[in-house]
Amino acid sequence: MNGPRLTPNRDSQFIGFDYGLRRIGVAVGESVTGSASPRPTVVCNGEPNWPALEQEIKRWKPLACVVGLPLNLDGSPQAMTRYARHFAGELKRRYRLPVYLCDERFSSREADTEIRLARADGRKLRKVRKGERDSVAARLILEQWMKTHWRTQLQDPKKTVPGKDRCFAPGKKVLQATDRDGNTL
Repeated sequence: MNGPRLTPNRDSQFIGFDYGLRRIGVAVGESVTGSASPRPTVVCNGEPNWPALEQEIKRWKPLACVVGLPLNLDGSPQAMTRYARHFAGELKRRYRLPVYLCDERFSSREADTEIRLARADGRKLRKVRKGERDSVAARLILEQWMKTHWRTQLQDPKKTVPGKDRCFAPGKKVLQATDRDGNTL
């Protein structure tokens, strides 16, 4: 039996992650605007920096977490897919929050383009910091998830089916959704 569905709350906050072995991009978004903001990248040494991640989760008190899932262009798993899934499982276990995996194909490329354009038109004057791409990618992943998953649920909760919602690009899907008790939605 499926667990309880998340209840949309117009002031809900979400936290998104772009997982990597050296750095984890972090972004925080709110459902009111459907927008997210990059947070400082969390530096890792092969293992997630759990104290730094816990600090972000305690500060923002998110309703759910969204983790970018790296896949090959054809949708098959790649080397990092296993690590991202493990990271998502640990988030769920440690913080007892719903965790959504969202296809992240092209998010880093789009982040690079966004940063390059910001520098070219003068919106970004300083040099790009190491890891900035990761948090911009986390922001893009989280915004797309909110737009395609959360906004749809706000408009018509019966219309949205966890695990079948579009995420990141046309044809991509949210691959897993869980509630606070770890039940698959």
